[in-house]
This record gives sequence, C-alpha cells and structure tokens, in this order.
Amino acid sequence: MKQLYAAAGLLLVATGASAATQTVDCGRLLDVKSGTWRERVSIVVENGVIKSVGPMSQAQGNVDLSRHSCLPGLIDMHVHLTSETTPVVEAYRDRLTADPQDLAYRSVKYANRTLMAGFTTVRDLGAADGLNVSLKRAIANGEIPGPRMFTAGKSIATTGGHADPTNNLSHFLSEKVGHPGPEQGVIDSPEEGRQAVRQRYKEGADLIKITATGGVLSQAANGQNSQYTEDELKAIVGTAKDYGFRVAAHAHGAEGMKRALRAGVDSIEHGTLMDDEVIALFRKTGNWYVPTISAGRYVADKARIPGYYSALVQPKAAAIGPQLQATFARAYKADVKIAFGTDAGVFPHGENAKEFGYMVEAGMKPIEAIRAATMHAASLLDPSARLGMVEPGFAADIVAVEGDPLQDVKVLEQVRFVMKDGVVYKKP
Repeated sequence: MKQLYAAAGLLLVATGASAATQTVDCGRLLDVKSGTWRERVSIVVENGVIKSVGPMSQAQGNVDLSRHSCLPGLIDMHVHLTSETTPVVEAYRDRLTADPQDLAYRSVKYANRTLMAGFTTVRDLGAADGLNVSLKRAIANGEIPGPRMFTAGKSIATTGGHADPTNNLSHFLSEKVGHPGPEQGVIDSPEEGRQAVRQRYKEGADLIKITATGGVLSQAANGQNSQYTEDELKAIVGTAKDYGFRVAAHAHGAEGMKRALRAGVDSIEHGTLMDDEVIALFRKTGNWYVPTISAGRYVADKARIPGYYSALVQPKAAAIGPQLQATFARAYKADVKIAFGTDAGVFPHGENAKEFGYMVEAGMKPIEAIRAATMHAASLLDPSARLGMVEPGFAADIVAVEGDPLQDVKVLEQVRFVMKDGVVYKKP
C-alpha cells in the first residue's frame, strides 16, 4: 500500500497542481455536438475551467497535443470503484476476512486506473460502509488521484433482494449479523423506503440507486423477478426528488423496469429483458437507459469457467449476460435515450473503454457512442455541473488519443493524455 501511495504521490508531483492559466494545443478537437473535427485548436484553461477555444496560435501552448486528437473527458455512468471481480472462493474469503479499511485501500488503485483510462467522471452505484462516499471526498480534496465521483452510497434493496448484504449467509452468521434495515439499505415498506433515502442523504450520497429486480451476481436464485411494490417505488422516488436526488434503477426483468419507469426513476441500468412495452415507456417518459454491455460479456465468459461463480450465480450469468448486447441494439434502433455505463468492478477497472467497441459492434455509430459517454451522460448526471463538452465555462476535462475514434472507436482504449479540472494526470 505504501508503494501505491508513493506512486500516486509521484504522479501528482510530476504533473503538478493546476496552473492558473495554461494552453492546450490540439491537432484536432472533436465537437461532440456537431460530430465534426476542428483542426489545430488551442484550449485556454484558467483555474480548472475552460476559458476559450479557438484557432491554434503561432506560440506554442503549455501542453503540446498537436499530433493528437482531443475530446472531452469520458464519463462512465455505472461503476463500483470499491470492489473488483474475483473467483467465488476469493470472494467468500473476502466476505469473511476483509475489513472495510482493506477495501478502501484497494479502491485507490481502482480509481487511479479508471482516471488513467480517460474517464474523468464516474457515477458509483453502490458500496457498503460509506466507502464510495469517502473515496469521492478523498479525490475531491486532492488526496488521491481519481475521477470526479457522483455516488449513491449504499444501494437500496428489499429483504433478500439484490443488494441485501445478508443474502445466503448461514443461519449462524445471519443471527450474528442481524436483519439489516433502512440504515443498511434494506427496506420492506414505503415508510422504510423513505427512511433509506433520508439515510443516504445524511451520509453524503449524490443520488439514489435501487435494485428493482433480482441481480446476476447476488447470492439469490432469481436474477429478474420484481422486488418492489409500486407503492414502495413511488415512496422512494418521491422522497428522492424532495431531496434533489436522481434515481438509478438496476433492473433485468421487464416487469421491474415497468414499475420503476412508472414510478419516475431517471435511469434503468442493464435492462436486459426489456420488451416492447418497456421501450414504449422509455419513449414516453424520456428517461435514460444505461446498458453495461461490458459486464454482460464478462460474466457470460466467466460463467463458462467451472467454479468462477457460485452455483447460484453461474446459471444466471450464463443466461442473462449474453443478452445485453442484443437488448442494447433493440433499444438503440427504437431511439431510446442511452448514456454510457459499464458496471466496472464486475470486470477489471480501467477496461471501461471496451464498451465503445461493443456499442459500435451492435450498430451504434461511433459519434453516438462518444456522445453517450460525454454530453448525454452529463445530461443524465447533472447539467449544472457543466461536464461532457470542451466549451468555455465547462470543467477542463480533456483527453487525447492517437488516430481517429470516429473511424476506429477502439483507439479510445489507448488514451494518451488525461486532464481533469485543469490538472494533467497523464502525458503522451
């Protein structure tokens, strides 16, 4: 761990704090609104904010990216920065032996890996013990390098539902741990749902995450059943809106998606088994779909390895995982609003950009995939944050690659330059 902190410290020393004013010279800059390149562009950054964007001058800027293609910092709307996939034996060992402090130290490398991959902003959708809230604060205070974080704190589940931390524990352990309640993110009534939202507010969350259906990786038999009544969902969403929260809903099964969309959630995560009625509800409400194809591909592959997942999880991973990409293709063709999200943590952090290739493989144009991870993600996240575009008044989040991602979107898997809030974290 000392080596990790030393590496992080060296990185910050090498890149330095944000200069009061600096100029980034780009060989070309992607205008994500128009989908076109602007050639030879200089971006003036002042105190972490973009001051101006104009033609490159004769004088060389502070940062020379004249041989690179620049675009806005990327946004992943579904990550879990405090955990990462492991085989079931290791996962159970961690469950019994790892303290929250152990997980907190590990999260430092996951956050750094994500930032180095060009993702300057993420939405973290669930962690126990307040770990993602603390990680957000450490990054915001400049104590460790990582992406800007918007966090849900602990996901809200029903008893036995996806994100109930006591699922499948032995009777002995269940007695020792006790039955979790709203404070631990487990509810069984509309009133408890309201309490759980207020607890997340108290703890410093930025949004609410609910698990509207069963999940693939939870230790429970069903990966798609509805797990809330409509009254419970309406109580959670209504209370969340009172507190200024947006609500993300994990959902695989169609009925759970319908209930969540009717209740007013802002986004559906995964959406694996959506049907025509769900697509019609998306179009009616104008709400967002966050596909997480990467997670589906990864768990489907791992389900083929004997013993990687438990006996409860393996059949769900094998059945549900392979369907995500085809669902995404249907939703895209139906003009459902899509924001980029991967569920990183279900697969290794830092590989987030593989999602672009999967999206394009399923029929999405490269520029639309990039918009999903920039201006569209920013619209779902918080328009007032001024993220997702390289324009005056926006946060100085800039990444650069070699080549043209509009021709080969996979070049985004090799980001060469990363600036967040005017601080350079990675140089060619």
